[in-house]
Amino acid sequence: MGLLSELKLAVPWGHIAAKAWGSQQGSPVLCLHGWLDNANSFDRLIPLLPKDFHYVAMDFGGHGLSSHYYLGVPYCQENFVNEIGRVVAALKWKRFSLLSHSFGGIIGGMGMENMLTYRRGAIEHMLQAEAFQKPRQVVKPEEMLQRFLKNNNHLNEECGRLLLQRGTTQVATGLMMNRDRRVGLLEYSVPFLTRELLVHSIKQLQAQVLLIKASQGYFNMERGITDKSVTLLVLDTLRSVLKERFQYMEVPGNHYVHLNQPQNVADIISAFLQSKERLPH
Repeated sequence: MGLLSELKLAVPWGHIAAKAWGSQQGSPVLCLHGWLDNANSFDRLIPLLPKDFHYVAMDFGGHGLSSHYYLGVPYCQENFVNEIGRVVAALKWKRFSLLSHSFGGIIGGMGMENMLTYRRGAIEHMLQAEAFQKPRQVVKPEEMLQRFLKNNNHLNEECGRLLLQRGTTQVATGLMMNRDRRVGLLEYSVPFLTRELLVHSIKQLQAQVLLIKASQGYFNMERGITDKSVTLLVLDTLRSVLKERFQYMEVPGNHYVHLNQPQNVADIISAFLQSKERLPH
C-alpha cells in the first residue's frame, strides 16, 4: 500500500500538513503522532495494516511540515484537539477511527470540556516560553542525527533518519529542525492533565478502545521508570468505564515499537480495525 498523496489543509494560521495512504473509498483512519514527532512516525506501520482502509497521518501544528502557531497562541491540548476537528471537517469525514501514539493518544482521547484550569496554566507557560525564545540552530546532518538519537534513545538509526526526513529542512550550511521550539517544552504542551480531568474524559468516551503498551516503554511498571500509578489509573478507569469496549495488549519493544518493530503491533491493530468494521454503525 503506497503513499497516496501529501496534503496541505488550510487553517487560519497557515496549513496542517498530512499524508494519506489507501483508497479514499475505504473506512477512514486518522493517525496522530507523538510529542515532537511527525507523520512519518507511521511510515513503517501503515503498509502492514489492512488495505481496505484510508489512512491519513497529520502533523500537529508546530511539528513536521505543518505551520507554526502565531506568537501569542499557546500549543495546548485544547488547540491540538481543535486541529483534529479542522482536519476531519476538511476531509468531510462523519465517522472515523483514531490510530494514535503516545501524546497523540492523549489528544485523541480528550474532549473540550472542563478546560478552564488547563487553559489558564497553558497561557502562563506560553508567556514563559516566548520570553526564552532562541534562534533556530543550523547543524550538520550527521550531528543532527546523533543529537536526535541521544534525545530519543528508544529510536534506532533508521527510524531516526525517517523522522528527521520530515522534521528538518535543508539549508546551505546544514539542517534546521522544522518544529516550533515552543513545543519542545513538554510542560508547555501537556502540563495540566489532572487525574480528575483524565477520569472525566475517559467517562465521556463512546468508542471502542484498544491500548497497546510496549513492555520496555517509558511507562515501564516493573522498573518504575515513571509514576506507574498514572498508568494503573488509566488502565483501571478504562476497564471499569468501557468494560467490553476496552482491549489491552502488551507487546515486546520500547516506546517506538510501532516504528522500530511495526510487525509487533500490526496484527493486533489490524484485527481491531476489522472487528470494528463488522459492528453496526
